[in-house]
Amino acid sequence: MTEPAFEWRPGAAVEALRFRAGLNRCIRGFFESRAVLEVETPVLSAAANTDPNIRSFALDYSGPQAGGSRRRYLRTSPEFALKRLLAAGVGDCYELGRVFRDGEAGGRHNPEFTMLEWYRLGWDHHQLMDEVEALLQDCFALVGRRLVPRRLSYAELYRESLGLDPFEASCAELLQPLALWSIDPEGLSRDDLLDLLMSHRIEPGRPPDELLLVHGFPPSQAALARLEGEGSAARASRFEAYVGGVELANGYHELTDADEQRRRFDQDLATRYRRADHALPMDTRLLAALQAGLPDCAGVALGVDRLAMQLLGSRNIDDVLAFAQHRA
Repeated sequence: MTEPAFEWRPGAAVEALRFRAGLNRCIRGFFESRAVLEVETPVLSAAANTDPNIRSFALDYSGPQAGGSRRRYLRTSPEFALKRLLAAGVGDCYELGRVFRDGEAGGRHNPEFTMLEWYRLGWDHHQLMDEVEALLQDCFALVGRRLVPRRLSYAELYRESLGLDPFEASCAELLQPLALWSIDPEGLSRDDLLDLLMSHRIEPGRPPDELLLVHGFPPSQAALARLEGEGSAARASRFEAYVGGVELANGYHELTDADEQRRRFDQDLATRYRRADHALPMDTRLLAALQAGLPDCAGVALGVDRLAMQLLGSRNIDDVLAFAQHRA
Protein backbone atom coordinates (compact mmCIF):
# COMPACT_ATOMS: atom_id res chain seq x y z
CA MET A 1 0.00 0.00 0.00
CA THR A 2 1.47 3.34 -1.05
CA GLU A 3 1.80 5.96 1.67
CA PRO A 4 0.23 9.38 1.08
CA ALA A 5 2.58 11.64 -0.85
CA PHE A 6 2.61 14.30 1.87
CA GLU A 7 4.10 11.94 4.47
CA TRP A 8 7.64 12.80 3.33
CA ARG A 9 7.22 16.34 4.64
CA PRO A 10 8.29 17.34 8.18
CA GLY A 11 5.60 17.84 10.80
CA ALA A 12 7.13 21.08 12.04
CA ALA A 13 7.16 24.23 9.95
CA VAL A 14 10.58 25.52 8.95
CA GLU A 15 10.05 28.50 11.25
CA ALA A 16 9.50 26.12 14.19
CA LEU A 17 12.76 24.30 13.39
CA ARG A 18 14.61 27.61 13.29
CA PHE A 19 13.02 28.53 16.61
CA ARG A 20 14.21 25.26 18.14
CA ALA A 21 17.76 26.01 17.04
CA GLY A 22 17.47 29.35 18.83
CA LEU A 23 16.06 27.64 21.90
CA ASN A 24 19.06 25.29 21.99
CA ARG A 25 21.39 28.30 21.76
CA CYS A 26 19.54 29.93 24.64
CA ILE A 27 19.89 26.81 26.79
CA ARG A 28 23.58 26.39 26.01
CA GLY A 29 24.25 30.07 26.60
CA PHE A 30 22.50 29.89 29.97
CA PHE A 31 24.78 27.11 31.18
CA GLU A 32 27.91 28.57 29.62
CA SER A 33 27.33 31.79 31.55
CA ARG A 34 27.13 29.73 34.74
CA ALA A 35 30.21 27.60 33.99
CA VAL A 36 28.25 24.34 33.78
CA LEU A 37 30.03 21.85 31.52
CA GLU A 38 28.25 20.30 28.54
CA VAL A 39 28.98 16.57 28.22
CA GLU A 40 27.90 13.66 26.03
CA THR A 41 27.13 10.17 27.34
CA PRO A 42 26.23 6.89 25.59
CA VAL A 43 22.83 6.41 24.01
CA LEU A 44 23.26 2.60 24.23
CA SER A 45 23.85 0.88 27.55
CA ALA A 46 24.22 -2.65 28.91
CA ALA A 47 21.75 -1.75 31.68
CA ALA A 48 18.18 -0.50 31.49
CA ASN A 49 15.88 1.70 33.51
CA THR A 50 14.19 -0.58 36.05
CA ASP A 51 11.33 1.87 36.73
CA PRO A 52 8.17 -0.25 36.18
CA ASN A 53 6.37 2.73 34.61
CA ILE A 54 9.03 3.28 31.92
CA ARG A 55 9.73 0.90 29.05
CA SER A 56 13.13 0.67 27.38
CA PHE A 57 13.87 -0.12 23.74
CA ALA A 58 16.25 -3.07 23.37
CA LEU A 59 18.47 -4.20 20.52
CA ASP A 60 21.22 -6.77 19.99
CA TYR A 61 24.79 -5.94 19.02
CA SER A 62 26.25 -8.29 16.39
CA GLY A 63 29.85 -7.07 16.04
CA PRO A 64 33.09 -8.03 17.79
CA GLN A 65 32.53 -8.40 21.50
CA ALA A 66 34.93 -7.49 24.27
CA GLY A 67 32.71 -8.95 26.98
CA GLY A 68 29.30 -8.41 28.47
CA SER A 69 25.87 -8.96 27.05
CA ARG A 70 25.08 -8.37 23.38
CA ARG A 71 21.69 -7.03 24.47
CA ARG A 72 21.81 -3.23 24.71
CA TYR A 73 19.20 -0.67 25.74
CA LEU A 74 18.48 2.78 24.39
CA ARG A 75 18.67 5.24 27.25
CA THR A 76 15.47 6.62 28.73
CA SER A 77 17.53 9.40 30.33
CA PRO A 78 21.25 10.23 30.64
CA GLU A 79 20.90 10.21 34.45
CA PHE A 80 22.92 7.13 35.33
CA ALA A 81 25.86 8.03 33.08
CA LEU A 82 25.90 11.64 34.29
CA LYS A 83 26.03 10.46 37.90
CA ARG A 84 29.01 8.26 37.06
CA LEU A 85 30.74 11.37 35.68
CA LEU A 86 29.88 13.27 38.87
CA ALA A 87 31.38 10.49 40.99
CA ALA A 88 34.52 10.69 38.83
CA GLY A 89 34.87 14.40 39.62
CA VAL A 90 33.60 16.13 36.48
CA GLY A 91 31.73 18.78 38.51
CA ASP A 92 28.58 20.68 37.50
CA CYS A 93 27.44 19.34 34.13
CA TYR A 94 24.54 19.05 31.71
CA GLU A 95 23.55 17.11 28.62
CA LEU A 96 21.15 18.13 25.87
CA GLY A 97 20.32 15.09 23.78
CA ARG A 98 17.94 12.43 22.54
CA VAL A 99 16.36 9.80 24.78
CA PHE A 100 13.97 6.94 24.01
CA ARG A 101 10.91 5.45 25.72
CA ASP A 102 8.92 2.58 24.30
CA GLY A 103 5.14 2.82 24.25
CA GLU A 104 5.00 6.61 24.69
CA ALA A 105 3.24 8.31 21.78
CA GLY A 106 0.50 10.91 21.67
CA GLY A 107 -0.15 14.63 21.62
CA ARG A 108 2.62 15.33 24.16
CA HIS A 109 4.72 12.21 23.69
CA ASN A 110 7.04 10.78 21.05
CA PRO A 111 9.10 7.62 21.68
CA GLU A 112 12.24 9.58 20.68
CA PHE A 113 12.54 13.02 22.25
CA THR A 114 14.99 15.64 23.50
CA MET A 115 15.87 15.87 27.17
CA LEU A 116 17.90 18.46 29.01
CA GLU A 117 19.39 17.12 32.23
CA TRP A 118 21.77 18.89 34.59
CA TYR A 119 23.40 18.53 38.01
CA ARG A 120 24.62 21.02 40.61
CA LEU A 121 27.09 20.01 43.31
CA GLY A 122 26.32 21.01 46.87
CA TRP A 123 22.77 22.11 46.02
CA ASP A 124 19.45 20.80 47.27
CA HIS A 125 16.23 20.66 45.25
CA HIS A 126 15.06 24.05 46.52
CA GLN A 127 18.17 25.75 45.14
CA LEU A 128 17.71 23.89 41.87
CA MET A 129 14.12 25.13 41.64
CA ASP A 130 15.56 28.66 41.58
CA GLU A 131 17.72 27.75 38.58
CA VAL A 132 14.88 26.00 36.75
CA GLU A 133 12.85 29.18 37.18
CA ALA A 134 15.71 31.33 35.86
CA LEU A 135 16.22 29.11 32.80
CA LEU A 136 12.52 29.00 31.96
CA GLN A 137 12.21 32.78 32.30
CA ASP A 138 15.06 33.16 29.79
CA CYS A 139 13.40 30.72 27.41
CA PHE A 140 9.99 32.38 27.62
CA ALA A 141 11.62 35.76 27.06
CA LEU A 142 12.37 34.49 23.53
CA VAL A 143 8.64 34.83 22.78
CA GLY A 144 8.07 37.96 24.86
CA ARG A 145 6.44 36.19 27.80
CA ARG A 146 7.20 36.27 31.50
CA LEU A 147 6.07 33.45 33.78
CA VAL A 148 4.38 33.99 37.13
CA PRO A 149 6.19 31.64 39.53
CA ARG A 150 4.36 29.85 42.31
CA ARG A 151 5.69 27.25 44.77
CA LEU A 152 3.50 24.82 46.66
CA SER A 153 4.16 21.65 48.56
CA TYR A 154 2.49 18.53 47.22
CA ALA A 155 0.10 18.57 50.19
CA GLU A 156 -0.73 22.27 49.72
CA LEU A 157 -1.48 21.72 46.03
CA TYR A 158 -3.97 18.89 46.64
CA ARG A 159 -5.64 20.71 49.55
CA GLU A 160 -5.98 23.93 47.54
CA SER A 161 -7.17 22.24 44.34
CA LEU A 162 -9.33 19.41 45.70
CA GLY A 163 -9.79 19.94 49.42
CA LEU A 164 -7.96 16.66 50.06
CA ASP A 165 -4.89 15.78 52.08
CA PRO A 166 -2.94 13.44 49.76
CA PHE A 167 -1.16 11.87 52.71
CA GLU A 168 -4.21 11.27 54.93
CA ALA A 169 -7.18 10.75 52.57
CA SER A 170 -8.39 7.19 52.03
CA CYS A 171 -8.35 5.61 48.57
CA ALA A 172 -12.14 5.94 48.48
CA GLU A 173 -11.82 9.67 49.17
CA LEU A 174 -9.17 10.01 46.46
CA LEU A 175 -11.46 8.25 44.00
CA GLN A 176 -14.44 10.57 44.58
CA PRO A 177 -13.16 13.56 42.51
CA LEU A 178 -12.63 11.13 39.61
CA ALA A 179 -16.28 9.96 39.54
CA LEU A 180 -16.94 11.79 36.27
CA TRP A 181 -14.48 9.48 34.48
CA SER A 182 -16.01 6.23 35.87
CA ILE A 183 -12.55 4.89 36.69
CA ASP A 184 -12.34 1.25 37.75
CA PRO A 185 -10.15 1.22 40.88
CA GLU A 186 -9.29 -2.47 40.49
CA GLY A 187 -5.52 -2.84 40.50
CA LEU A 188 -4.87 0.86 41.07
CA SER A 189 -2.48 1.81 43.86
CA ARG A 190 -2.72 4.91 46.02
CA ASP A 191 0.00 6.53 43.90
CA ASP A 192 -1.95 5.68 40.74
CA LEU A 193 -4.97 7.54 42.13
CA LEU A 194 -2.85 10.53 43.10
CA ASP A 195 -1.39 10.62 39.59
CA LEU A 196 -4.86 10.46 38.05
CA LEU A 197 -5.98 13.35 40.24
CA MET A 198 -2.98 15.35 39.06
CA SER A 199 -3.57 14.66 35.36
CA HIS A 200 -7.40 14.81 35.35
CA ARG A 201 -8.24 17.41 38.00
CA ILE A 202 -5.23 19.54 38.90
CA GLU A 203 -3.29 20.09 35.68
CA PRO A 204 -6.24 21.15 33.47
CA GLY A 205 -7.20 24.79 33.81
CA ARG A 206 -3.97 26.07 35.36
CA PRO A 207 -3.17 29.65 34.26
CA PRO A 208 -1.21 29.63 30.97
CA ASP A 209 1.65 31.79 32.27
CA GLU A 210 1.93 30.12 35.69
CA LEU A 211 5.19 28.38 36.55
CA LEU A 212 4.13 25.97 39.27
CA LEU A 213 6.91 24.31 41.26
CA VAL A 214 5.61 21.43 43.39
CA HIS A 215 7.83 19.86 46.07
CA GLY A 216 7.61 17.43 49.00
CA PHE A 217 6.30 14.31 47.26
CA PRO A 218 5.22 11.10 49.01
CA PRO A 219 8.15 8.79 49.88
CA SER A 220 6.62 6.13 47.60
CA GLN A 221 7.27 8.51 44.68
CA ALA A 222 10.88 9.27 45.58
CA ALA A 223 12.43 7.40 42.59
CA LEU A 224 16.10 8.46 42.81
CA ALA A 225 15.59 11.25 45.36
CA ARG A 226 16.64 11.13 48.98
CA LEU A 227 14.06 11.30 51.77
CA GLU A 228 13.75 14.03 54.40
CA GLY A 229 11.94 13.60 57.71
CA GLU A 230 10.87 10.35 59.33
CA GLY A 231 7.74 8.23 59.73
CA SER A 232 4.50 9.87 58.60
CA ALA A 233 6.36 13.17 58.16
CA ALA A 234 8.80 11.71 55.60
CA ARG A 235 8.82 13.38 52.19
CA ALA A 236 10.73 12.79 48.98
CA SER A 237 13.21 15.57 48.23
CA ARG A 238 11.77 15.97 44.77
CA PHE A 239 10.06 18.65 42.70
CA GLU A 240 8.17 18.97 39.45
CA ALA A 241 7.82 22.09 37.30
CA TYR A 242 4.61 22.85 35.37
CA VAL A 243 3.83 25.66 32.95
CA GLY A 244 0.17 26.13 32.13
CA GLY A 245 -0.57 22.76 33.74
CA VAL A 246 1.93 20.89 31.54
CA GLU A 247 4.73 19.07 33.33
CA LEU A 248 8.10 20.19 31.98
CA ALA A 249 10.68 19.08 34.54
CA ASN A 250 11.31 16.62 37.36
CA GLY A 251 14.15 17.17 39.84
CA TYR A 252 15.70 15.56 42.91
CA HIS A 253 18.03 16.17 45.78
CA GLU A 254 19.88 13.09 44.66
CA LEU A 255 20.10 9.84 46.58
CA THR A 256 23.78 8.99 47.23
CA ASP A 257 23.34 5.79 49.27
CA ALA A 258 24.29 2.78 47.13
CA ASP A 259 22.57 0.25 49.41
CA GLU A 260 19.30 2.20 49.39
CA GLN A 261 19.51 2.63 45.62
CA ARG A 262 19.97 -1.13 45.16
CA ARG A 263 16.97 -1.74 47.43
CA ARG A 264 14.86 0.55 45.23
CA PHE A 265 16.06 -1.17 42.06
CA ASP A 266 15.14 -4.54 43.61
CA GLN A 267 11.72 -3.14 44.51
CA ASP A 268 11.24 -1.98 40.90
CA LEU A 269 12.11 -5.43 39.60
CA ALA A 270 9.73 -7.07 42.09
CA THR A 271 6.93 -4.81 40.80
CA ARG A 272 7.78 -5.80 37.25
CA TYR A 273 7.65 -9.46 38.25
CA ARG A 274 4.18 -9.02 39.79
CA ARG A 275 3.02 -7.40 36.55
CA ALA A 276 4.52 -10.25 34.51
CA ASP A 277 6.75 -7.64 32.88
CA HIS A 278 10.21 -8.22 31.45
CA ALA A 279 13.09 -8.50 33.92
CA LEU A 280 15.74 -5.89 33.16
CA PRO A 281 19.40 -5.66 34.19
CA MET A 282 19.95 -3.00 36.84
CA ASP A 283 22.81 -0.55 36.36
CA THR A 284 25.53 -2.01 38.58
CA ARG A 285 28.00 0.57 37.28
CA LEU A 286 25.81 3.29 38.75
CA LEU A 287 25.72 1.41 42.06
CA ALA A 288 29.53 1.15 41.97
CA ALA A 289 29.77 4.91 41.36
CA LEU A 290 27.47 5.57 44.33
CA GLN A 291 29.60 3.25 46.44
CA ALA A 292 32.75 5.10 45.36
CA GLY A 293 31.11 8.37 46.35
CA LEU A 294 28.55 10.47 44.51
CA PRO A 295 28.97 14.04 45.78
CA ASP A 296 26.01 15.78 47.39
CA CYS A 297 24.07 17.21 44.46
CA ALA A 298 20.71 18.04 42.94
CA GLY A 299 19.67 17.17 39.41
CA VAL A 300 16.75 17.79 37.09
CA ALA A 301 15.49 16.55 33.71
CA LEU A 302 13.48 18.84 31.43
CA GLY A 303 11.53 17.88 28.30
CA VAL A 304 12.67 20.24 25.56
CA ASP A 305 9.98 19.24 23.05
CA ARG A 306 7.25 20.04 25.56
CA LEU A 307 8.98 23.32 26.35
CA ALA A 308 9.02 24.19 22.64
CA MET A 309 5.32 23.34 22.45
CA GLN A 310 4.56 25.74 25.30
CA LEU A 311 6.67 28.48 23.75
CA LEU A 312 5.02 28.14 20.34
CA GLY A 313 1.50 27.59 21.66
CA SER A 314 1.18 24.10 20.16
CA ARG A 315 -1.04 21.28 21.41
CA ASN A 316 0.69 18.57 19.35
CA ILE A 317 4.32 17.49 19.63
CA ASP A 318 4.33 16.85 15.86
CA ASP A 319 4.39 20.65 15.40
CA VAL A 320 7.83 20.98 17.02
CA LEU A 321 9.56 17.86 15.65
CA ALA A 322 11.02 17.53 12.17
CA PHE A 323 9.81 13.95 11.92
CA ALA A 324 7.70 12.42 14.70
CA GLN A 325 7.26 8.65 14.98
CA HIS A 326 4.67 8.34 12.21
CA ARG A 327 6.88 10.32 9.80
CA ALA A 328 10.28 8.84 10.72
